[in-house]
Amino acid sequence: MDLFEYQARDLFESYGVPVLPGIIADTPEEVRAAAEKLGGVTVVKAQVKVGGRGKAGGVKVAKNPDEAEEAAKSILGLDIKGHTVKRVMVAGGARIKSEYYFSVLLDRANRSYLSLSSFEGGMEIEELAVERPEALARIEVDPLQGVDLAKATEIAIAAKFPADIVDKVAPVFVKLYEVYKGEDATLVEVNPLVLTEEGDIVALDGKVSLDENADFRHPNHEALVDQDAEDPLEAKAKKLGLNYVKLDGEVGVIGNGAGLVMSTLDVVSYAGENFTGVKPANFLDIGGGASAEVMANGLDVILGDPQVKSVFVNVFGGITACDAVANGIVKALEILGDAATKPLVVRLDGNKVEEGRQILRDAANPLVSLADTMDEGAAKAAELASK
Repeated sequence: MDLFEYQARDLFESYGVPVLPGIIADTPEEVRAAAEKLGGVTVVKAQVKVGGRGKAGGVKVAKNPDEAEEAAKSILGLDIKGHTVKRVMVAGGARIKSEYYFSVLLDRANRSYLSLSSFEGGMEIEELAVERPEALARIEVDPLQGVDLAKATEIAIAAKFPADIVDKVAPVFVKLYEVYKGEDATLVEVNPLVLTEEGDIVALDGKVSLDENADFRHPNHEALVDQDAEDPLEAKAKKLGLNYVKLDGEVGVIGNGAGLVMSTLDVVSYAGENFTGVKPANFLDIGGGASAEVMANGLDVILGDPQVKSVFVNVFGGITACDAVANGIVKALEILGDAATKPLVVRLDGNKVEEGRQILRDAANPLVSLADTMDEGAAKAAELASK
């Protein structure tokens, strides 16, 4: 999960990272009030999860509340790389002497962390990395050791910071790493990290990405979710504890096991080429258990998608036998009642497959049809969706 800048700023502040005061606002009037409260020069900054805000006109300096309000009028509603600005942050101004760059990120290839740092920060850091890679220090960080003051000093020296600046930035690097570790982040980036005319180091603009796999350790992260951007079906599935991803097709897919579901998506896509280009509508892995409640929740989410025209349930009975899966489907349809209106194609295989198929035959639900193989089930579901 990527955070907005204001969320990153608040997170930094909670860990003792030096930041400027900032107030979020959704209207020009709120921006004016924020500028009056902060006093002096302020900066009105678009809050979107994309880079290049400054070049797109999403960051404006205001010398007084009148200018701040006018800046808000031009920024709110602005389209920045497909993201509409609905909120801004009014930040305190700073007299910048120098701009630097620092980040810590997950290095999946090497199974460690990586620190990127440069004495030359600012908006063109991407170009700097390509055109002058020697100006960007890449220092591996051992996850077991982390970044203490000695490691932070090593990073600063490698990034060619002058000796008098090293002592100023190294403690800030340590605190930024504490954010990274403490919040289970996959990225903590500051661009720019600035030296002010007064000699202070300040994290002027932060970017943070959090590992959603660690949400169970951070119940407070729920408040950071961008509800407006989250797909309502994915949000509903998440609350129900389902592994669901919304796609753009017409065939709803339910399977047990990520590998089987991924294969099912491929087979449905292939079969759909023969039926007006029908595609899978979702990824939904119900895992090892297929109880009536789990199956009902899964069907409820999928059938709530207006794009879905048919559903393909593809289950291989292992620890959970096919008869239990079949009973789950039957009871799920009873639970959903009139809410279940779209045809289901069910392919069962594995442990107690014949018993499972017989349960579905005996139930004789008009929405359910059986398929012997995955290919047959995918073709039948695609055909039903095309009609």
